[in-house]
Amino acid sequence: MTSVKYDRAAWLMGTSGECTQEPACAQPWRLVLLGAPGVGKGTQAELLPQSLDACHLSTGDLFRSAQRQAGCERSPAMAAALEEMQKGALVPDSTVWEIIRVRSQCLRCPGGFILDGFPRTVPQAVALRGLMENEKLALNAVVNYELPIPEIVERLSGRRTCERCKAICHATQRPPRIEGICDQCGGRLFQREDDRPEAIEVRMEAYEWSTAPLIEF
Repeated sequence: MTSVKYDRAAWLMGTSGECTQEPACAQPWRLVLLGAPGVGKGTQAELLPQSLDACHLSTGDLFRSAQRQAGCERSPAMAAALEEMQKGALVPDSTVWEIIRVRSQCLRCPGGFILDGFPRTVPQAVALRGLMENEKLALNAVVNYELPIPEIVERLSGRRTCERCKAICHATQRPPRIEGICDQCGGRLFQREDDRPEAIEVRMEAYEWSTAPLIEF
């Protein structure tokens, strides 16, 4: 098992970032991970690079990084995406693709990649396929994680987020040492609005509507 850590600077910062690590794998893996929110896909995406040497490219990490940036540091596409997300709306495919397009060097990396959170719709998948065909790159696999909806609701509704460092724990499955306090930085833990049961049901409906055709694709 490798100990290589990818800094993902080019992914998180776009054209202004440059990764420093050299790829460690002679035969790169290129994977796309699919799965509803709360299914455990993110956890698997963090574990897979340890054995595959491929860089974990998470759109969730990308948006969280952008939220911490000053407004002037965000690209127009990223600013538009964050505005839609704050309203609880889906980010248009064209906006998502523009964000990915300026980071396409990450998809060309000889070390490979594990895409987590993209593509989420068929048009996004078509755009990705076009880029990879132009670059003569091929996916090794698409992995779809599944879990019964009641279990997903239980997982997400128990999730707590640190207001300071954004670390995540679970009220019952992985509770903090001190109730309501982050183990990592001592910040206050809170429940995100979209982790409330009623909001989770809406998220599941949106996922089924947008991603079921993608799985078939």
